[in-house]
Amino acid sequence: MKKGVYRIWTTLGMSLLLMGLIGCGEIKVVDMSGNGSADMEQSDSKTGSESEEQTERQPAAPTTEQVERSAEEYEEISNELEAWWFKRNEQHLPSGCQEDFDIGQYHGYYVNADAKDAVIYLTFDCGYENGYTEQILDTLKEQNVKAIFFVTQTYIRDNPELVKRMKEEGHFVGNHTITHPSLPSLSIEEQKEEILGCAAYMKEATGYEMDPYIRPPKGEYSQRTLQLCEDLGYCTIFWSMAYLDYEVDNQPTPDYVLQHFDKYCHPGAMPLLHNVSSANAEALPRLITNLREAGYRFGTIDEFCYME
Repeated sequence: MKKGVYRIWTTLGMSLLLMGLIGCGEIKVVDMSGNGSADMEQSDSKTGSESEEQTERQPAAPTTEQVERSAEEYEEISNELEAWWFKRNEQHLPSGCQEDFDIGQYHGYYVNADAKDAVIYLTFDCGYENGYTEQILDTLKEQNVKAIFFVTQTYIRDNPELVKRMKEEGHFVGNHTITHPSLPSLSIEEQKEEILGCAAYMKEATGYEMDPYIRPPKGEYSQRTLQLCEDLGYCTIFWSMAYLDYEVDNQPTPDYVLQHFDKYCHPGAMPLLHNVSSANAEALPRLITNLREAGYRFGTIDEFCYME
């Protein structure tokens, strides 16, 4: 990765359009360049400021204030199952995404579309521990980079000291539910139990409040689930970059990780990373260095993800 490799405001070309459907379970990448071939890979997977030139705006803090809504009101909101997808490009512009409806109306985010500089926000999904989270945290501490970790209740239960460390070192810890279900498949009460129960367990097990950000398990959602998450005080966080890193017996090489960011990183990016990945853990020190050399800074999502 060389300085200047990210020409971030060039015109989006149409020679290669990739659509990525990624959620802890399946990746589908379709090459739209002409032959229409598809490659499917399956899995059963389980900031502080860096300089004075960083963002000047001090956003309002997210809130966990809850909004009461009747069952009848939720019934009127579509529960059609959606699976998050995004469009990759090699021009280092913000990725496109599903266009059925605007997730922003529900405080849903997948990219900082208003980024004025080359900023990236690291996000990690944590369903279980595979021995690499401590190494990841060591690197983030050494490099003075903050991230957000989305944790399940099982992860908190089995790794309370790691979760405490995340908070103590200035990272955000977001909600990934109790059992990692597809939220649209559940009733409103079951969804509330999954979300609020995970947050309550974190407070009980670690003494820390869960930050008001949620990542939908499997990348599956509906307008109704987004509305419910907003009503519970959560911003819903998707992603604008991802690759198959969660299949522990089929890991990419660290060089692949570096090359993927070299090819697809863009201003305002929110990459989906998994803490179980040996490749991510090994590549992370060099990745951070490469991105900084290319002019990127590492932000925290509260710069633009928050309730008004």
